[in-house]
Amino acid sequence: MKIYFHYSLEGFSNGYLVGNERSKEALIVDPGVMNRELLDHIEENRFQVAAILVTHSHESHWKGLDTLMKIYAPKIFAADAELGGCRTELLQGDGVFTAAGFAVRYFAAPGHSPDSLMYQIENVLFTGDALSAGRLGTTNNDYGKRNLLNHLKGKLLNQNDEVILMPGHGPPTTVGAERLYNIELTRESTIESLPLKDFTTDREPFRYM
Repeated sequence: MKIYFHYSLEGFSNGYLVGNERSKEALIVDPGVMNRELLDHIEENRFQVAAILVTHSHESHWKGLDTLMKIYAPKIFAADAELGGCRTELLQGDGVFTAAGFAVRYFAAPGHSPDSLMYQIENVLFTGDALSAGRLGTTNNDYGKRNLLNHLKGKLLNQNDEVILMPGHGPPTTVGAERLYNIELTRESTIESLPLKDFTTDREPFRYM
């Protein structure tokens, strides 16, 4: 397996070309942009693009679909039935499918968005915006954060420390590194269970002169 990293300046997002050197097939995770660099990597390796995996429906993670579909004829996998006018192979919950000669496991990880998915190929897990190095994905409220935490604790922290995490933004990391340094992910208590402090006092209130 070969993985090529591609960066989209428009959404400051990461995309990945994953090549199968035996079958000469490839899949693309989150094609935020389709540019000459990505095309060169595909053609120089003589890869046939068999699949596109989209982690969630924010446009910066699939904007390159339109151009890709004009050149290749891959299947699109996502938790949305349609993206940018393109029909997809709809994924829900957790499961596994085969693409480009790889067994691809997928995990629902709602929180950053309701349709967030993570994809695992061998010892590499593509997390989308559910998690980046040292940080949880952004959420709109405490419920979304708690929901995301529950999914990540059950589906990411149960992986081996050596599993490599490829996020939608920022550098790669590992499960072991996140277990050690991602405080939001590993702390026992969520916001709702933290004790409230009593800030009452018998002192005179401060007065401006």
